[in-house]
Amino acid sequence: MARITVHVEPRHADDSRCDHAVKPSGRPRDPASGCPSRPEFAVVCSEHGDVGGPHHVKVLAEPAAVAHRQEHRAALAAR
Repeated sequence: MARITVHVEPRHADDSRCDHAVKPSGRPRDPASGCPSRPEFAVVCSEHGDVGGPHHVKVLAEPAAVAHRQEHRAALAAR
C-alpha cells in the first residue's frame, strides 16, 4: 500500500504553489523574485488532491490537515 501524505501548501493568488522565501507578512523577501505574495494555504492529500477550500492563514489550515489525516487513520482501522 502506498503511503498517504497530507500537508499544508502555500499558494499564490493564481492557485500555483509558492516556493519563494517570504517575510512573516507573506510578502517576498526578495522583491526581484517575481513572487506576488502567498495569500492562501491549501490542504493537499496525496490521494485526494486539494481538501476543502483555501485558508487565508496557515494556522487555520493545519487543523484541517490533521482532521483529514485522522480520517485516513480511521478508515485504515476500520478494515
